[in-house]
Amino acid sequence: MTTSPSRPRIGLALGSGAARGWAHIGVLRVLQEAGLEPDVVCGTSIGALVGAAYSAGELDRLEAWVRSLGWRQVVGLIDLRFGGGLIQGDKLEALFRSRFIDGGIEALPKPFGCVATDLATGREVWLRQGPVIEAVRASIAIPGVFTPARQDGRLLVDGGLVNPVPVSLARAMGAEVVIAVDLNWDLMRRRQRVASRARGPRRGLLEGLLQRWRGRGADEVASGAAQVAEASKETVSPSLLDVLTTSMAIVQWRITQSRLAGEPADVVIRPALADVAAMDFHRAAPAIAAGRRAAEQSLAAVREALALLDPGAALPAGDDQAADHPV
Repeated sequence: MTTSPSRPRIGLALGSGAARGWAHIGVLRVLQEAGLEPDVVCGTSIGALVGAAYSAGELDRLEAWVRSLGWRQVVGLIDLRFGGGLIQGDKLEALFRSRFIDGGIEALPKPFGCVATDLATGREVWLRQGPVIEAVRASIAIPGVFTPARQDGRLLVDGGLVNPVPVSLARAMGAEVVIAVDLNWDLMRRRQRVASRARGPRRGLLEGLLQRWRGRGADEVASGAAQVAEASKETVSPSLLDVLTTSMAIVQWRITQSRLAGEPADVVIRPALADVAAMDFHRAAPAIAAGRRAAEQSLAAVREALALLDPGAALPAGDDQAADHPV
């Protein structure tokens, strides 16, 4: 698509949603292919991670890595700790430090910001400078799951507690047209479907890990996790990790509805992710595909929003408008 040199400044607000966040990759791919790459990228939680990689020009490497993830790799990144959170997060942070050069948010090729929550005051914190990995680590610190991040004397946790889809940050950074990606809109539909089956995906995973963790190597832990995953096909109670992540997602779902009503985006993309659980980090392929489908259906709405501010940005009739209706 050919756009006007004065095309309105596009901002992308990538929402929280744990493993469902791999859908952001599919959304970004469609925008790239359509010539609608955002000028400003903001994210909360998993949206911060994907948004940072995109802003750094590292989306290809991130996608290749997440598509390669299996249960063994996911389990290998879990460093259990009881105190402030179940997972320390040091292994995940070390992984990204080993794979990516962190020159700071200010040095990123594309403007980027992410959201965290001050645990002491409950205030929303916008992270727009300093080390990228530290900012992302703070934004993804799901309460009770990851230990809080320490920055400038503050304890920071997941930004989804206060701003799950950071439209306000995108506008503050100069976006004229904001595309928001809401990952949790169909959360309750998923929970109802799981309840109707009388079982949940990978329930009991944390309990299985705890039983096998002490005195065993990573291979044994991964093997144990696979056995637990298989056993989870039976009717069992949800694990502690499942309860924590689902409870957090419900909170974010409610807050998202309120924030988007008061601070509406110009276009909201809502991938259908009812079958992707919060901890399904090994299921990147279906999540990315869902993001791609939803973004394709929203292209017409994005172009319409751009055309309202700049008629030169409108797509000529007959081009690749992928949808008959916006999402």
